Amino acid sequence: MKYKSIYRLKDPLNEARIAGPNNKFLHLIEDYYREEILMRLAEIKIREDSENEEILVSLFSLLEEIFEHGNLTEIDLVSILNNFRCENTNEILELFLNKNILITTHTGKTIYPKTLNQKYYLSALEKNDIIFAVGPAGTGKTYLGVLFAVTKLKAGEVRKIVLVRPVVEAGEKLGYLPGDLKEKVDPYLVPLYDGLYEALGKEQVDKLIEKRIVEIAPLAYMRGRTLEGAVVILDEAQNSSQMQMKMLLTRLGYGSKKIITGDITQIDLPDQNSSGLVQALKLLEGIKNIQICHFDRRDVMRHPLVEKIIERYEKHENKSLQ
Repeated sequence: MKYKSIYRLKDPLNEARIAGPNNKFLHLIEDYYREEILMRLAEIKIREDSENEEILVSLFSLLEEIFEHGNLTEIDLVSILNNFRCENTNEILELFLNKNILITTHTGKTIYPKTLNQKYYLSALEKNDIIFAVGPAGTGKTYLGVLFAVTKLKAGEVRKIVLVRPVVEAGEKLGYLPGDLKEKVDPYLVPLYDGLYEALGKEQVDKLIEKRIVEIAPLAYMRGRTLEGAVVILDEAQNSSQMQMKMLLTRLGYGSKKIITGDITQIDLPDQNSSGLVQALKLLEGIKNIQICHFDRRDVMRHPLVEKIIERYEKHENKSLQ
């Protein structure tokens, strides 16, 4: 096998940084591009017949620029690989060199957008009153929405956070489950708690729930409520009925924001055509102060295997439709 030299590192110390611990970063790059990469003595080589020379030269130049100013985590690198194109180098550099820190959690972890779509989403949250975030699991739709709500609460810009989910699995039997309302619906609302616990810690979250500053409720229990000075987050919105979605959206109070997240490929309703999210996306596009943000598999922030699994399922579903 013949190899060609495509890039010489500007700083030889970057060889270890780009390789990562136990060469994990380099293996991620090789897996993503399906490319064997040789890196030794600051020189990078690939197969002579490779078609990835241009993109890899741009990538290694980008990584060197980032490492010149700081470090990258594994999830950062995965995000770069998923989002990087030769034509968006400057946007990716801006994303990681001038991190738009959303919040520092109670454990000291800084949370910032790791993909271009996440960056656009956070901008939309600031500028609009109703925001739809649509895309596959693991893209940060709900997580970032919850953390955004926490920042507004801590800054005193809102008085309340309300987290809502349709409880499709329980159907009409919710009232027969043991315990109070919170105990009945908690199993369905775990993803919403995750962001709260990470931002504030369990003890603080429990206090806010006790004071009803943070409310957790199934969507059906929101009927007739107009909330002012609140951030209302509807998660798994694809499983809301059309009537429920209309009810929620038309109860927007002054000084409030509504964040609607969902994945229209994961509808659990008996009639998929009755999804309130699907209808709302068609009806409300183009209205001022309503923004629709789309995510795709490039934004998946979970284990690198998740992106590959999503890709395979999408291919299978597309074949089934043909």
